[in-house]
Amino acid sequence: MARRRREAQVFSMSFLDCMSCGFGAVILFFMIINAQVKETTERDPTKLMAETTKLETEILEGRKNMVFARNTIEELDDRKQTAEGQIAQIIALIEELRAELSRYDKDTLAKIERVEQLQADIRSLEEEVERLLKLAEEDEAEGQKIRDFDDQGQGSRQYLTGLKLDGRRTLILVDRSASMLDDTIVNIIRRRNMSDTEKLRSVKWRQVVASVDWLTAQIRPGSEFQIYMFNNTVEPVIKGSSGSWLNAQDNTQLDEAVRVLRGTVPHSGTNMHAAFAAARELDPRPDNIILLADGLPTMQDVTTNRTTVTGRQRVRMFGDAMRELPGNVPVNILLYPLEGDYEAPILYWTLAYQTGGSLISVSRDWP
Repeated sequence: MARRRREAQVFSMSFLDCMSCGFGAVILFFMIINAQVKETTERDPTKLMAETTKLETEILEGRKNMVFARNTIEELDDRKQTAEGQIAQIIALIEELRAELSRYDKDTLAKIERVEQLQADIRSLEEEVERLLKLAEEDEAEGQKIRDFDDQGQGSRQYLTGLKLDGRRTLILVDRSASMLDDTIVNIIRRRNMSDTEKLRSVKWRQVVASVDWLTAQIRPGSEFQIYMFNNTVEPVIKGSSGSWLNAQDNTQLDEAVRVLRGTVPHSGTNMHAAFAAARELDPRPDNIILLADGLPTMQDVTTNRTTVTGRQRVRMFGDAMRELPGNVPVNILLYPLEGDYEAPILYWTLAYQTGGSLISVSRDWP
């Protein structure tokens, strides 16, 4: 009898057990994960948000500081470049001055000897003038003054200068070029780059203004006057008075002239040719010229493209300017100190001698 074949089964009990265990493990795994997610979700996020906000604030502040630092670095770089450019200009100027001084040093000794001899002659002439002046004439002049001169607390000092202010028409020419800022070349260049307020405080320029103040106090009553100031151009101190004479009897005009000079800033070069030409154009011509200067001219026109001018060129300019003066008019000169201009005292003394005027080498405490 044949045996009946057993039917094959796809799933056995062992396979089902494995599947059940696997599904159970997966379900258990998901339950554990879900519990951890729920626990994490239920935590208070306030502390985390505060920390996040703090970090964002610190990041923003750091970015601001970084931008500020970058801008500061750029500004410092710009300043550095500007300073380097200025330093280069100053170095070039120093080298130029050294080269010019080296040229002057070659003939300095001979010029110094000539200047010392000239100064000795000037002192002897001044002593002679002082000896010839009489006390009675001084008293008379003191009684005829039309305005007072403030002697800055020095009392009523008398100055024996040899200047004659007894003409009917007196012309005062005031050099207001940049050289009137100081006695030395280096300080002139330094002061030339300062503000106008500092320029007006220059001791030398204040001395020039005080000299004009003293001169105007000596003008005779009933006479006429005119005051011109010049640098590269020439113009009257009293605006609108060009080419005309002012009445010295009206001391308000003299006071105004001194006031204007106190507010005038010295600048530019020295065009003495224009100053002497303006003196010649006055009608009637002056019978007394008083020149306040410190050195030889540096230019002959209103503008010039020269960066430097030699001593020989300045002497030639002075000679050309002298030919512009009106004839037979004495020129009295107040010469202020200036470093390196050794030819100036000799030429100005020659001018005063030829015209019948006088030369005064101004000391630091005059007037």
